Amino acid sequence: MIEVRKFEKSDIDRVVEIYAQGIEKGKSTFNTEVPTAESWDKNHLEICRLGAFDGDRLVGWTALQATSSRECYKGVCEVSLYIDDGYQSQGVGKQLMAELVKESEKRGVWTLYRAIFSTNIRSIKMCLANGWRIVGTRENIAKDRFGVWQSTTIMERRSKTVGVD
Repeated sequence: MIEVRKFEKSDIDRVVEIYAQGIEKGKSTFNTEVPTAESWDKNHLEICRLGAFDGDRLVGWTALQATSSRECYKGVCEVSLYIDDGYQSQGVGKQLMAELVKESEKRGVWTLYRAIFSTNIRSIKMCLANGWRIVGTRENIAKDRFGVWQSTTIMERRSKTVGVD
């Protein structure tokens, strides 16, 4: 049974391992190099670091990055979400996303944002099932690690409870 809970700094090496699987496949990130645990930690917010655990093993994670350093955008965050290859298509991402929505709203986040490879239909459908909407497409925005141009589908989820005043 999968349990979603906060992951700790001691879990970041495993977070990076799962992220490396995404880099290797070339279907979810334009990055071509695996970050160090220190670099990953520095580039992600301390809030909303959630992991999907199968017992003690981290099998998926989600985390936030600030989209801007400007104060007016403090409640707008970019979402990263990665699932271990052996646990994909089992509802782990949907479970993580549902918890992220709740936790981010508790922390004052009013808009979640993602740029997903347009060919990554499963991730797009998972977001749509969790109350996200498609904002648009950035056509052939960059080449993936295999040298193929990729478009990204821009998605967002606007809270109905935070930032509605």
